[in-house]
Amino acid sequence: MNALALIAKTQSLIASGDIVAAEAALVELADTEGDQALMVVLEQLPPKDILAVIREYDNSKESVINLLVSPEQFARAVVIEKQYKDLTRTHLRGMMNAVIFREDADTVEFLNAIGDLEGGAEALADYFSEKWGRIESFARTGTFDILEDDGAMLSESALIASAYVRPRVEEDEVADQDWMQLAWILRHQVPDLFIEMLLVLRAKARAHDLGLSEEEGSDEDDGKVETSATDRGQATPAARDSDEESAI
Repeated sequence: MNALALIAKTQSLIASGDIVAAEAALVELADTEGDQALMVVLEQLPPKDILAVIREYDNSKESVINLLVSPEQFARAVVIEKQYKDLTRTHLRGMMNAVIFREDADTVEFLNAIGDLEGGAEALADYFSEKWGRIESFARTGTFDILEDDGAMLSESALIASAYVRPRVEEDEVADQDWMQLAWILRHQVPDLFIEMLLVLRAKARAHDLGLSEEEGSDEDDGKVETSATDRGQATPAARDSDEESAI
């Protein structure tokens, strides 16, 4: 099957909600023609289709797509993940951890690619949404121990002034390949993005305290879809206009 035919098949399967079959077709390409052939196809797939596959992560096995997706491709997928109505952020955190902490990954390169896109800081804020207090504590004290924090928040200028302080804990002390390690890398290796993310996270927290839903906080319909049945590839197909990219 040539690349164009495989792309058409993959998009058709994703549009119908059969994510497992779409991933299987891509894996078969890698198995028969090599990783480079798969990378060529991934470069031609719309971000929404790549997202549809990689967000259905299974941490019990490695996905060849997760292993080969580039930082730029991944970043474009991450910033549109919010279009799914997954308020638990389970899929976002799962695919972020699976890709940016893969064995050969340069985590900073992935984070910079996300931060370079509009909506990147918001996507990172969504990733940390359930850990806001711990992230504030880390920003203020340099540790994740909330007992050391007095609850006050650093001003934006104070955050900027403290951007390049020496770490109080080393990365290997928080190397959980999860939110603590990601927060550490952001603060100590990509501090500008960490500050931007934290300011967005604070805005989201304020909106939550005011009782505003994410839909109410949005000025336009972003085409969100229900994802209650998306776990492990059982995706709900989404209606789309003829000129719309597939998957969402």
